Amino acid sequence: MKEETSRFTTYLQLGMFTLMAVALDQWTKHLACVHLKGSDDIILIPGVFQLQYLENRGMAFGMMQGGYWILSAITIVIMAAILYILAKMPRTPRYLPLKACAFLIFAGSVGNLIDRVTNQFVVDFFYFSLINFPVFNVADIYVTCAAFVFLFLMFFYYREEELNFLK
Repeated sequence: MKEETSRFTTYLQLGMFTLMAVALDQWTKHLACVHLKGSDDIILIPGVFQLQYLENRGMAFGMMQGGYWILSAITIVIMAAILYILAKMPRTPRYLPLKACAFLIFAGSVGNLIDRVTNQFVVDFFYFSLINFPVFNVADIYVTCAAFVFLFLMFFYYREEELNFLK
């Protein structure tokens, strides 16, 4: 019973976190649509960073343009994998960083999936012109930062036997 209650608590936390994180993502995308769509870019740091409206019909670096169905399917598989990992993950404080990464990746996936389902594109608006980095959004920040931290944790924080629950 305690294990089921703990799993329920984890999913409840995931749901609450996802609602808040997706709300922030969708709000910023709404602001981009209202203030940037059809307008000139807003230069925040000349030659470095600007706000630029972009309707991304693929994924980062222009890959898979028009791959709406496959990108949506991949996103759903990733979300299902996260739910599975959260169900198997030990419920000890040691795994909180991994749990936080899973929550962020899940929330970012939901944020961009909402765009794909409702618009068949994702609204992007942050652009680092200094390095010509692909235009991105808040959900992308969630996923990218969490993925880097996740990899760091896998290589430098957890011992191999601590990750046996993933097998």
